[in-house]
Amino acid sequence: MSPTERLLALLDHLGLKRAHIATQMPGDIAGLASMHGERLAGIVLCVPTRLDPAQFQHVSDRLLMICGAGGLTADVTSRAAQRLSGAARHVLADYDAPGWADVMADRTAEIATRMTGFLDGHAASAPTAPKQEGMHAEITYRIEGAGPALLLLPFFLAPSQWAPAMPALTRHFSVVTLGGPHLGGVAALEDRAKAPTYQAMFRTLIDIMAPKPGEAILDVGCGAGSLDRLLAKRLGSANPITAMDTNAFLRSEAATLAKAEGVDATIRFVPGDAEKLPFPDASFGCAFSVTVLEECDADRAIAEMKRVVKPGGRIGIVVRALDMPQWWNLKLPPDITEKIVVPPQSVAAKGVADASLYRRMREGGLVDLTCFPSLITLDRPEGPIWRYREDHVLSLLSGEQMPTWRATRDAAEQAGLLFMAHPMHCAVGVKPAA
Repeated sequence: MSPTERLLALLDHLGLKRAHIATQMPGDIAGLASMHGERLAGIVLCVPTRLDPAQFQHVSDRLLMICGAGGLTADVTSRAAQRLSGAARHVLADYDAPGWADVMADRTAEIATRMTGFLDGHAASAPTAPKQEGMHAEITYRIEGAGPALLLLPFFLAPSQWAPAMPALTRHFSVVTLGGPHLGGVAALEDRAKAPTYQAMFRTLIDIMAPKPGEAILDVGCGAGSLDRLLAKRLGSANPITAMDTNAFLRSEAATLAKAEGVDATIRFVPGDAEKLPFPDASFGCAFSVTVLEECDADRAIAEMKRVVKPGGRIGIVVRALDMPQWWNLKLPPDITEKIVVPPQSVAAKGVADASLYRRMREGGLVDLTCFPSLITLDRPEGPIWRYREDHVLSLLSGEQMPTWRATRDAAEQAGLLFMAHPMHCAVGVKPAA
């Protein structure tokens, strides 16, 4: 089932002819908005970093976009507003909202008030589900409050998700919080981990780290635990894995997935901050972190990883390569190509998403570095991680450029040659022996 089919099935299960809906990830509800708009009342896109406006043209009069004052969310919603007649846009003044921002914790009252005022102008049904909590079509749901239904889909990486706003929202709505492996950041992270070249990159990282039997392994920023499950299946019970993340929602979903795949005895999911790891010195034989150091103080995180591994321990780090072009297997005019070869520029002030990773690791005291930039190929246009990438492209193109993109893209898909590749910087270093 597609996300659209799952959401439609859930709406029917909850007895909802028409419901409000809110998400950070427009791709999750794009099919619902474009093909089943009559099932949606008010629609809130809260700090989206990717957005294809075409999917929301028929519901733009019921659409509220909330964005930061700068960065990707400001850019994509500003461009979308020009193409979505009647859509509302609310700017969070003096606030940037990168994909990992904890926006509901940072601007709780402002967002809850704006959402409530906007949604009150549109009629929605109340749920008639026999249970307040359950699962349907492999989507988990929990209903709180009373009144018209407001479905809240998961954020990508926000640690608090919607929780800070729940007291305010449940005073006005029957809030239906959704989860599971087919929505939000979990779906994107799981889909990415299925890509053969992504798995090959991770296998190479582990091959170079070469965990010895009995060595404990730490994953800094485990997300949905996708890589930890791959590693547990590869190494078996020989190496206990500690998977750490600051995001309680992702940890919970990761633990559920690990149990479903029978590797929960090997993986321990714990809370923690990459800049202040909650472990004693020399606790692990190996540590790794994949696409996390873009979002924090990278130098501090490298120092912490070095601290918690034993002398002679190996540290593997992978970050997005925003200093290198991404590539689409499409023959396009130069005016389109120059827009789409630049990766989405999303990195924290002290994060790392370029070749300085290698220097930082060396200056952080690691030796015997093995460095290997890697290309990750995506070729499943029906998957959420492809949609996440393509939606960024679609937000950049003008109305005049869009037909050329769609015709070229569709022809490549029909020929079985639709794919793209984006670069990563990867390295393994060794903590010197005492």
